[in-house]
Amino acid sequence: MKPLDQKVWRKALLPLGATLQQVIGNLDALGLQIVMVVGPDGSLQGSVTDGDVRRGLLRGLDMNSPVEQVMSLNPLVVPPEMSREVVLHLMRANKIHQLPVVDTERKVIGLHLWDEILAPSERPNAMVVMAGGLGKRLRPYTEECPKPLLPVGGKPILELIIERAKLDGFSKFILSIHYLGHMIEEYFGDGSKLGVNITYLREDSPLGTAGAISLIDPRPDVPFVVTNGDVLSDIRYGELLDFHLRHEAMATMAVRLYEWQNPFGVIRTDGINIVGFEEKPVHKTHVNAGIYVLDPRSLDVFEVGGQCDMPTLFERLQQRGESTIAFPMHEPWLDVGRPDDLHLARSKYLV
Repeated sequence: MKPLDQKVWRKALLPLGATLQQVIGNLDALGLQIVMVVGPDGSLQGSVTDGDVRRGLLRGLDMNSPVEQVMSLNPLVVPPEMSREVVLHLMRANKIHQLPVVDTERKVIGLHLWDEILAPSERPNAMVVMAGGLGKRLRPYTEECPKPLLPVGGKPILELIIERAKLDGFSKFILSIHYLGHMIEEYFGDGSKLGVNITYLREDSPLGTAGAISLIDPRPDVPFVVTNGDVLSDIRYGELLDFHLRHEAMATMAVRLYEWQNPFGVIRTDGINIVGFEEKPVHKTHVNAGIYVLDPRSLDVFEVGGQCDMPTLFERLQQRGESTIAFPMHEPWLDVGRPDDLHLARSKYLV
C-alpha cells in the first residue's frame, strides 16, 4: 500500500507544545482525522484523533491546552517496508483509518489511509430532519420560501444536510414539514434524485423541536439521528451515531463549547470585603448544537401529536433514570436562524 502523498501528510504534523486550537484547526482543514505530534528532530511523539479531542473537551480542557494533554503517546506505527497485506490486516484488526509510517529513528516518513475503510457502508439508521419551522426570524427571506430551502452555495440548506449524511452512509431520511411543506415535497420528492429514500411527517400545527418525532410510524427498530433543518455543520453523523452506540445511551446531544469573555474586571466579595479580583474572566458553557441520536425506546415518553421540545424530551428521559449524554463537537457549525447567519453561510460557509 502506497503511503499518502508527502505534500498532504506533512500538513498533519504539529510540534510539541501546539495548542488544542491548532489541533482542531488541522483536523478540520485536512479531513485526515489524525494529527501527528513530532519532536524537534521529526520523531513521532504521539498522535491525536477526533476522539482524543472530544475526550479532552469533556475533561474541561480549553482551546489553549497543550497537545500533550490529549495525544496518545504510543500510537500504532509501521515501517516503510511493510507489505500492503500486513498494513491492511493491522488497520482492520485495530479498527483504525490512519497508520503513520516511521523509520528506524521513529521519524515520520509517511501516512497510510485506507480508502475502503473510509468509504462508509450503508447504515440502516434513519435520519429525521426537523424542517417544519416558520422561520420568523429570517423574514422576509422566508415569506415565500421555507427556511430549509433557502440556498447556500447554490443548494438548499436541507440538501446540504442530506448530502453530508449520505457521505456517512445514511440513505433513509424522514423530513418533518409544516410551513410551506409542499415546496419541500415538490423539491425532494421521494429522494430518488439524490440517491436516497425520503418520507415525510406532516405536522398539522407546529409541534416544537421534537414533537413531530412522535408521528413516526412504524417505530424505528434501531437508533436514529435527528437534526434541525437549519443547522449546517461538518459533523460526521456516523461518528455521532457510533458514539451513542458505544456508550449505550438512550439519547445523545451534540454540544458546542461556547466561550464568553466578560468585558470587565470582576471583583469577588464577601459581604463588603473585597476578597479577590479576576480580570475579564472567560466563561465556558456547552450549548445545544441541534443534532441528536435517539434510541427507539425514547418514543415512549411522547404523547402522539403533542408538543414537545428537545430539552423537555431529555428532561423526561432523565427523570426516568435513562442515560442522556453529550457529544462534544469541534467541527464548523452554524445555526442559520437570522439574516446575518444566512449572509455568513452564503459568504464563508460550505460555499
